[in-house]
Amino acid sequence: MARPSYRTYGSATYAPSSHDPSASIWDEITAGSRSMMRRAWTYGNGRGRHTAWNLAVKGGHQLRRNMVRRRLLSFPHLLVALWILVLLWGERWTFASKVNRCDWDHWEAWPPGATPHRLVFVADPQLIDPHSYPGRPWPLNPLTMRITDNYMRRSYIQVQKILHPDTVMFLGDLFDGGREWKTAHGNFDDPEWAKGHRPANEAKHVKQWNKKYGEKYWLKEYARFGRIFLDNWIWGGTIPAPYQRGRKLVASLPGNHDLGFGAEVKLPVRHRFNAYFGETNRVDVIGNHTFVSVDSVSLSADTSKIKDQVDLRYIYQPVNDFLDEVKVTKRRAVEKELRFWRGEAEEVTQEHRVEELESADFSNLPTIDLGENASDLPTILLTHVPLYRDPGTPCGPMREHWPPTKPTKGQTGPVIPDHRNAISVSSGYQYQNVLSDEDSIKLIKSIGNVIHVFSGDDHDYCEVVHSAQKENVREITVKSFSMAMGVPTPGFQMVSLYNPVDDNGKPPSSSSGRTLQTHLCLLPNQLSMFLTYAVLGVFSILALVARAFLVPILKLQPFALEPVHAAPSAVLPVFKAKTDADDDDSERERDSMSSATAASNLPSARFASSRTRTAPPPQGRNGATAPPYMSGKDKAKGKMGPGKWGWAQSRGPRIQIRRDTYYDGKLRGDPWRPAAARHRPVLKVVGEEIWTSCWRVVWMVLLVYGWLAWLG
Repeated sequence: MARPSYRTYGSATYAPSSHDPSASIWDEITAGSRSMMRRAWTYGNGRGRHTAWNLAVKGGHQLRRNMVRRRLLSFPHLLVALWILVLLWGERWTFASKVNRCDWDHWEAWPPGATPHRLVFVADPQLIDPHSYPGRPWPLNPLTMRITDNYMRRSYIQVQKILHPDTVMFLGDLFDGGREWKTAHGNFDDPEWAKGHRPANEAKHVKQWNKKYGEKYWLKEYARFGRIFLDNWIWGGTIPAPYQRGRKLVASLPGNHDLGFGAEVKLPVRHRFNAYFGETNRVDVIGNHTFVSVDSVSLSADTSKIKDQVDLRYIYQPVNDFLDEVKVTKRRAVEKELRFWRGEAEEVTQEHRVEELESADFSNLPTIDLGENASDLPTILLTHVPLYRDPGTPCGPMREHWPPTKPTKGQTGPVIPDHRNAISVSSGYQYQNVLSDEDSIKLIKSIGNVIHVFSGDDHDYCEVVHSAQKENVREITVKSFSMAMGVPTPGFQMVSLYNPVDDNGKPPSSSSGRTLQTHLCLLPNQLSMFLTYAVLGVFSILALVARAFLVPILKLQPFALEPVHAAPSAVLPVFKAKTDADDDDSERERDSMSSATAASNLPSARFASSRTRTAPPPQGRNGATAPPYMSGKDKAKGKMGPGKWGWAQSRGPRIQIRRDTYYDGKLRGDPWRPAAARHRPVLKVVGEEIWTSCWRVVWMVLLVYGWLAWLG
């Protein structure tokens, strides 16, 4: 009995597979995978290989048609070259140009031979994340993150390469949604009294954030921050400037977007921030100045309105403890710095001896705190939230968002109050634009000897001199480093520190007293650059359309290639090519056949047609007798013979030309011309030219922009 055959999907013969009840799911998956691999292998060795080869041949042919001089030097490619230059300027070169204008030598005014310590403040990078624009569709949010990250990375790399700052310090708000990403440990839920405080557009996303964005996501954001700022810090070099102790980067000052604000700071979030960025309250001696960083967002819980209703000591008490001891901490830090420059051990040297516990003297223990009479270096306060000022206190002419109000005629000083030019004294969910007056005075008095304050949070520049209660200290609120913070032109603050002291920390008698100079450095306005791209895009389209209309009018070389007609697929000739003699014979045969056909309609036609007649010798052109075909023997004698298929004729084969393809049927009197020379409609030529040239420019420009964006 013959075995039945089975065919599936037009392939080779296969026997139907029977299902084995004892087979496991893994066996079925394995069998299915093997079957798919066999089919893929068969397709790859057969039809797939031929398809790939055909595509490669077509691609190579198309590339060959494009890689000619008239195509490479065409107008659309010149536009692409212009676009590449503009993109390189807007995405690369403009950052170096802007930072170069801020070089230290352009604005520093120290005495000759001075070796200042050069420091850069970066405020509010606030990495864009799902919290920034809740509900925004998928393609836009990642695109915004990529664009803003690239902007900050390019700016920061140029800061390091060109300026080589000795120290970089961040002023908080490193992340935008850092406080919203759930911690691995601890209670992350909002307290009962805080429920309902969130804005409506955030409240509907809280459950999704808690479920989707947790500790792992925060760690990814931490790594993202590191790729932008920590990894690229090395571009500034590893060798410190002359007479500088070393290069330093400090990013431990938190902002309200990192921890929250006041009473709504969550302890697990703060612990996580401390673990990865360091202690939020700290003292650093840099450039013979003492920098005091204070977690002002946690301190604000001490003056919260609900302080008497809810126990908030776990939030603000660590900051108060730090402020209680900050003067001692300052003296110890200064003494350590002076010991380093004197070449002594920085820590206390203990004397090793054995004493009875009852008789041991603990009143005279060695210490590096020399008391209130010890040297004190000029102190700089760092806080994320600006200090309190009266409502309407103007921020000065360098504030971009709202410049100062013009004074009335005859008024010499600034307009006060100037609410447009001032930082708004207001608050809301998880933010407060300025600290309370009580906390501001407390900071200045507790720290002591504060000569300058630097803050962030507002995203725009603001410079004020505070009241006598705050010891007339000058404060600069630093611009945001990000292009997505509502201020068109981002920037950073440059600080030059020069405070020469002796071995005991005392300044020389010739000192001028001024130890600090600042300069605001503005970064590129990326929104303006996008507008430049838009204008250039409109210009490119108009130029290409205008050229497309001029192609048929001025007989310009078209950019659109002629369509490629597929060659006949048959291998053998479709018809026998004709020679000159064959052509004449064919005409006579057609004439005789037409005569015979006409004669066959007569009564005697059938009888006459059945007779055998000898055809007259074929006539050539002009009535001459056509020579016979040349045989092999005749060819040797120079005579013409019949040959095979007519290929032995001295004049070669004649190719029949299709009248319907190669002649214009409407103009019978016109001379013959090939199809390529036939007139095409003007609108069709213009349309093909517009589409081809515009598409070429678009995909090449997008490819270059994508490549620059991928590089970062």
